[in-house]
Amino acid sequence: MGFLDKLKEKLSKTKQHIVEKIEAVIPIGGKIDESTIEEIEEILISSDVGVKATEEITGILRRKIKEGGIKDASDVKIVLKEELINLLKNNTSLNLKNTPSIILVVGVNGVGKTTTIGKLGYKFVNEGKSVVFAAADTFRAAAIEQLEIWAKKVGADIIKHKSGADPAAIAFDALEHAKAQNKDIVIIDTAGRLHTKSPLMEELRKINRVLKKSIPEAPHETLLIVDATTGQNAIRQASLFNEAIGLTGVVVTKLDGTAKGGVIFAIKKEIGIPIKLIGIGEGIDDLKEFIPQEFVEALFD
Repeated sequence: MGFLDKLKEKLSKTKQHIVEKIEAVIPIGGKIDESTIEEIEEILISSDVGVKATEEITGILRRKIKEGGIKDASDVKIVLKEELINLLKNNTSLNLKNTPSIILVVGVNGVGKTTTIGKLGYKFVNEGKSVVFAAADTFRAAAIEQLEIWAKKVGADIIKHKSGADPAAIAFDALEHAKAQNKDIVIIDTAGRLHTKSPLMEELRKINRVLKKSIPEAPHETLLIVDATTGQNAIRQASLFNEAIGLTGVVVTKLDGTAKGGVIFAIKKEIGIPIKLIGIGEGIDDLKEFIPQEFVEALFD
């Protein structure tokens, strides 16, 4: 099975929730009127696409109908597809130009941060890059052990201290190790934290400050992991983490088996942060770079 076929299969619930519902309300051979647009609007909002993205898309549909650019059901689908791709474009590639490139990984509890880091490490090692994991989630002893298992599994170095140690010190040590050993990428795990807890956000700011002492432009990526199944809550998380520490990208996990994949459009439109990676399954190679065209094609095909 090719990647696009796999993506189609994994996104089938989101497709049912968005595209198939829209197809059902577009009159075949009939006139596309305001009531059709209102139904499309309702479907998009109820599918976690978000108010801002929905307003932009339906505004374009209304304008194109008025101008005569939309005459039938197939035209609606073509315009929808184009606009959804346009909405997701810009800076979806990871910034890995530096050696070492520093990736700080953040998120709330239970979104699968450590597992995502393991899969990301696997992806990079497979591409011939050398990887260092920094076990800076010192709040949960099991997180250090879990990351150690992943390091052995994928062939990454790991820098760790005792449980309860200063996360910023571990991040710094990992960075110094990478510089000394000429490693390509450092991925820093951090403790899961509620986006509303300011002392924990301050801890992330401290990690940032310490990294910048060693490499002024670090971290090169600050990635928020969000769980697609949480829907609109993912937007709130992205907004608050972005305000607190400044995100460069979002990784959306658990897209397989959920109808809430529309949240990808909402995050990009409402927060303005690009989606960089998506998780479409439990397999070690089920973390993929996000390509807007492929994602939308999988929904519509």
